[in-house]
Amino acid sequence: MSKHILIVEDEKDLSDTLEYNFKNAGYKVSMSLEGNKAISLATGKNNPDLVILDLMLPDISGLDVCHLIQKDEGLSQIPILMLTAKGEESDVVKGLEAGADDYVIKPLSLIHISEPTR
Repeated sequence: MSKHILIVEDEKDLSDTLEYNFKNAGYKVSMSLEGNKAISLATGKNNPDLVILDLMLPDISGLDVCHLIQKDEGLSQIPILMLTAKGEESDVVKGLEAGADDYVIKPLSLIHISEPTR
């Protein structure tokens, strides 16, 4: 079974590009343009193996999504990668304090996405 990535990104072009690249590399991908839908997808029957999370979402902030995932006992072990345009040091600190495992600042290059390890 392939690894499952949940992409939470409100920029449709970027989310489509990420989805395309991850699917081509063999990952299962779920996508959400909103935080509340992302929480529903994460808590569904197919928990993701990784969440790629934007901070600035139209309904609730990525920080709130991160907090809610981290507070859920069944989800708290899922790695969260913040992918956002907010690049100030204070933003990075807030993201990591909210429970993100890493923080990547947009724009980014999708040079190489490797196949999932089995």
